[in-house]
Amino acid sequence: MIRKLADATATEQLGVQLAAAVTPAVVYLVGDLGAGKTTLVRGLIHALGYRGKVRSPTYTLVEPYACDRCPVFHLDLYRIADAEELEWLGLRDMLEEPALLLVEWPERGNGVLPPADLTIYMDYSGEGREARLVPASAAGKQLLKGLEGA
Repeated sequence: MIRKLADATATEQLGVQLAAAVTPAVVYLVGDLGAGKTTLVRGLIHALGYRGKVRSPTYTLVEPYACDRCPVFHLDLYRIADAEELEWLGLRDMLEEPALLLVEWPERGNGVLPPADLTIYMDYSGEGREARLVPASAAGKQLLKGLEGA
């Protein structure tokens, strides 16, 4: 599924639409710096009922959010040097209970991260962006149900 995103508002709205059918899952967010990954996450997390500021985990590497339907962990692996660092970040603890893991730069966690239920590829497209959403499991397909008819 491909979505054209004219601006940051449209990117946040895509996150809102995904939140409509959220289920515990692992979502990989793939794209260059500035492609809109964190903007999409902001829309999704706010739509799940979180009222605080949604921060990019660029320096903290992981930001946890207590949301209405399930815990959410937003990871940014851009700065890790080795996938084994995920153990230090507490990945095992994050996976103990059903949660939504939103992972930017997932290729840095190869061999340690669980497989993605949904991968969202964010690319530049003219003045806007384009999101390509590729489900890889039943949980990934469930997340896309929020986009039906939107």
